[in-house]
Amino acid sequence: MFTGIIEEIGTIRSIKRGNASAVLEIAADKVLTDVQLGDSIAVNGICLTVTEFSTRHFTVDVMPETLAKTSLASLGPGSPVNLERAMAAGDRFGGHFVSGHVDGTGVIVDKRPYGNAVLYEVEAEDGLLRYIIPKGSISIDGISLTVVDVTETSFSVSIIPHTLAETVLQYKEKGDRVNLECDMIGKYIERILTWRERKARPSSLTESFLAEHGFLE
Repeated sequence: MFTGIIEEIGTIRSIKRGNASAVLEIAADKVLTDVQLGDSIAVNGICLTVTEFSTRHFTVDVMPETLAKTSLASLGPGSPVNLERAMAAGDRFGGHFVSGHVDGTGVIVDKRPYGNAVLYEVEAEDGLLRYIIPKGSISIDGISLTVVDVTETSFSVSIIPHTLAETVLQYKEKGDRVNLECDMIGKYIERILTWRERKARPSSLTESFLAEHGFLE
C-alpha cells in the first residue's frame, strides 16, 4: 500500500527486454536507505518488487501484463520515474489509498498555467472516467492528486509548484501517456452493489401470487 506522496525521482539505468517482459535497473537514493529484497517500491505508480539492489540502484522484474497495461513500455535509459516506498505502519498518511495496481493509462491533452499552478487535462477511457469525480482523488504516475473537473472524455488536475518540482510531471507535455489508478473506495463500492444485484434472489411476490391470494381482482 502506498499514499501517492512521491519520495524522489529516480532514473532508469537500463532495460533488458524479453519477448513480453522486462527487467529494469533504476538509479535511486532515498528509497534505498532501508531497502530489502522483496520490498515493494512504486515506480510511476506501479507496485514492483525489488529483486536486487546496491547503494545506488535497485532492480525489478516487469511481467507482460504490467508492460501491456502501463506506460513503462515507453521508457528508456535516462527516463525519470517517480519512486515511493510502501507505507510503513505509523507513518503519516498525507495522500490517499494507492495500491500500486494501475487501472490503465491516459493521455495529456492540455497543459497550461493556472494562477501559481499548472493545470493538466488528461484524456481517459469511459471505464476509468466512471470512477473519477470532481474533488475526488486520482493517482497519476503514482502521485496523489485532487480532481478539479471531469468532462465526457477527460479530467483535469491542478499541480502546485512543489509537486511539479518533486515529480516527473515537470517533464510531461501534451501527448505524453501517464499511468492512472482510480480511487479504490469507489471501485469497492461498485463491486459490492453489483455483486448484491447479481446474487439477489428473485422475489416471490409476483402479480400471479397476489391474484391467487385475493390481493388483486
